[in-house]
Amino acid sequence: MAMKLRKLTAEEQTAMEKLARSRTAPAREVERARIILLASAGTRVPAIAQELELTQLTVRTWLKHFNAEGLEGLQDRPRSGRPAIYQPEQVSEGSAASLTAPQQLGLPFVCWTLDRLEAYLNEEKKIPIKRSRIDELLIAEGLRWATQETWFGERVDPEFAKKRGALKRSIPNRLSRVR
Repeated sequence: MAMKLRKLTAEEQTAMEKLARSRTAPAREVERARIILLASAGTRVPAIAQELELTQLTVRTWLKHFNAEGLEGLQDRPRSGRPAIYQPEQVSEGSAASLTAPQQLGLPFVCWTLDRLEAYLNEEKKIPIKRSRIDELLIAEGLRWATQETWFGERVDPEFAKKRGALKRSIPNRLSRVR
């Protein structure tokens, strides 16, 4: 059975062409745009499937979605799965705590570790969360150990630089030639 694609509006045509050429959009979105463009050019489902190395069922699915809903029909649908364990408020409390100096919260240390953050969230905030999950949530929030200056806090020893002494270059300066 031949499947027809409805006529594209000028806006949809432009959006599909731009998306099909994109190098930064997710691959599945680019693939769906290419399906729509090939179908709008009159290419039949088996040929589209073969050219894009997809199943005919996949091609038909995205054509049906597009015919019914337009550009919105090409977006991913919510999938079933395990529901989120931690509410957004709990995640934001963990993030906020990690970005706050422990001393401001009345704690006896200068910087956070995952163990300390776990203990604080479990005992003070009553959020039952494990160390590994805190790490995952902070990374998902865009917080990284190496890039968040406030995550480290200040050095434990404020006289560290004086005790360390002057820094020495590990690579000597290159001698320049005089001509």
